[in-house]
Amino acid sequence: MKCPHCGHEMPDDYLICDKCGEEIQIVPDFEPEIENSITETLSTLVSLQEEADDVETAGAGDFDGADETDDAGVIKRSRKPQVILALVILLLAAVISYALYAYHIHTVDYQINKAAAYAEKGDYNEAIACLEMAYADYPEEARLLFMEADYYYLQQMDNYALSALMKIIDTDTAPIYAEEDVEEAYGKIVTIYANQKEYGMINELLRACDNERIVSMFQSYLAMEPEFSYVEGSYAEVIPLKLSSNTAGTIYYTMDGMKPDKNSPIYTSPLFLETGEYTVSAFFVNDYGIESDIVTKTYVINLAVPNAPKVELYSGEYTGATMIAVEPAEGCKTFYTTDESEPTADSVPYTGPIPMPLGKTLFKFVNISSEGIASEVTTRTFTLRLRGAIPTETAVTNLVNRLVATGYLDDATGKNPRQSGVLSYQFSSVLRVGEEDYYTINEYYDDGTGILSRTDKVFLVQIYDGTAAQLGYDENGAFMANLL
Repeated sequence: MKCPHCGHEMPDDYLICDKCGEEIQIVPDFEPEIENSITETLSTLVSLQEEADDVETAGAGDFDGADETDDAGVIKRSRKPQVILALVILLLAAVISYALYAYHIHTVDYQINKAAAYAEKGDYNEAIACLEMAYADYPEEARLLFMEADYYYLQQMDNYALSALMKIIDTDTAPIYAEEDVEEAYGKIVTIYANQKEYGMINELLRACDNERIVSMFQSYLAMEPEFSYVEGSYAEVIPLKLSSNTAGTIYYTMDGMKPDKNSPIYTSPLFLETGEYTVSAFFVNDYGIESDIVTKTYVINLAVPNAPKVELYSGEYTGATMIAVEPAEGCKTFYTTDESEPTADSVPYTGPIPMPLGKTLFKFVNISSEGIASEVTTRTFTLRLRGAIPTETAVTNLVNRLVATGYLDDATGKNPRQSGVLSYQFSSVLRVGEEDYYTINEYYDDGTGILSRTDKVFLVQIYDGTAAQLGYDENGAFMANLL
């Protein structure tokens, strides 16, 4: 096909000349086959009409309605009725040809190709007009809306692009479109909103979507309400309440019924609900700053509080080595502190009688049930004074000297023939062994890094005469002093 403007040869399906850029057919010409058919039909009509006129002219001198007779006397009938019939048939063929042409220019593929040609030239308005014309006749063709949205997007007309895409996901019309078309439309809409940083619009869009697959594809943009690991109600146990969100972000909460905000505590670990009533409120903020609605649940925990620990010794001053014993409580573990802090399940566990420390010491004991419920705290203050006892520093020196004398140590610095590091010794407590009181001294090893590791040896030094021994046990498990 040649361009009527510049004569350039180009493919038949081009609508715009790729050389001069002129439009070939704003109102498209007939297809060659259709045009040829109509031309031939019209030519035939003209020929038949002329022939009919000749026949009528030739018989004009005869009387009306008479047949013509040839030289042999054969009657020749008029050809006018046949000509009229032929004219009608040819006219009908022309009408059908034109109808086929009219149908062709309204097909989807024709309008899409025409729109693409306009778009290639940069004439997006004409391209969109072609697409809208086709969409009016073929609303089930999602590709028309995708192309229209793309052309609007290229012109930075995002709102118009969104309008076209929304027609695909509209719940009133979406069933006519394939699932993959709907998913693609959501993807394009989310992309446009994300580029605009309109994350709130994405959140609203996805919350209105009932397609779980699509929601899961873009859940990072969603800010769903936090999920609680326990339904609200009454419980007879401690609840390790967990709060979770649908994606990355932050959960803020309160436990006193107050409305949480971004100044409220941030949830990082389970909330242990013990005896009492709790009103827990929480909301979620995703990484895009979108906030969920607030969720509130109420829990009532009814648990039996265990009895406080029973300590056999009363507070007071003691003058000899004494063991501090606590009566065990069924179903509970006992913990204690000596630094004036409140005891918890993270404090030192009570496993048996404790040697009373020298000087004045405040003990705090607590029982904690298997459900995690803490009892009241039992407090005792003990003062241990050993009259006439050697100082603890002297006891440690006596021990080291004895270990050197026995060859256990090379010298008083703690070097020994069995290890490359050094050994050191520290006073621990006062312990009654048999009928005598001893200082207990623990042994530590330093491999050169400065970190002390306690060994399994415990030494004894008699508190009055400084005799050194090693702690041992007899066949009944009782303490015994093995002299060095």
